Amino acid sequence: MKKLAVLLLTTLICGTGFAARIDTIKREGYTLIVSGNDEHFDDTIKQKLISTFFTVYPKIVKEYNKKSLKTVNFFIDTAYHGVAATDNGRVVFSVAYMTKHPNDIDVVTHEVMHIAQDYGDFDGPGWLTEGIADYVRNEHGVANPAANWKLPDYKPTQNYDNAYRVTARFLVWVETKVKKGTVKKLDSQMRDRTYTAASWNKLTGKSVDELWKDYSANPAI
Repeated sequence: MKKLAVLLLTTLICGTGFAARIDTIKREGYTLIVSGNDEHFDDTIKQKLISTFFTVYPKIVKEYNKKSLKTVNFFIDTAYHGVAATDNGRVVFSVAYMTKHPNDIDVVTHEVMHIAQDYGDFDGPGWLTEGIADYVRNEHGVANPAANWKLPDYKPTQNYDNAYRVTARFLVWVETKVKKGTVKKLDSQMRDRTYTAASWNKLTGKSVDELWKDYSANPAI
């Protein structure tokens, strides 16, 4: 009975891919630990994930949060059906998504910015969190054109709180047309838990609604 239990446990572990190897890569003060539950995951894609991490993450840490984690975990997951998700220094990537979209490698850039953001349980606006992450992907991405990823053209149906690329484009406009350095200060305030709706007025002289109205009238970036 004991042998059967051990055999069953071994079968379950191997069957779910938990026997897959764990890669630990260290470069210039940063450590990336890569694991997963799909032993057949394309190694070329995995190497791109690793390369992108070491290209973009040190730059993001230097620019946005020098206290950010120096050890990060990537888990390549057959059970996750989104794109990717980040929590507490661990990024989960969908096997299905990355296999279908192998060129969308700057998912890494977006997700590791979430590590640098480190907003914890601060109840700040989610649209701004995701907008800043896509703003950074636009600024630091290594292969956005290959993934056909770009900021969308302005449309009257949009609003600043649509999050992701819509918000990111608005943030680019604020940086270039209103006040350079605003995004970094918003990011810092979110991390310090000092962000409020009044932050926009203090940083730019206008509310976010007033800024959006100006942006809507002349959205060129």
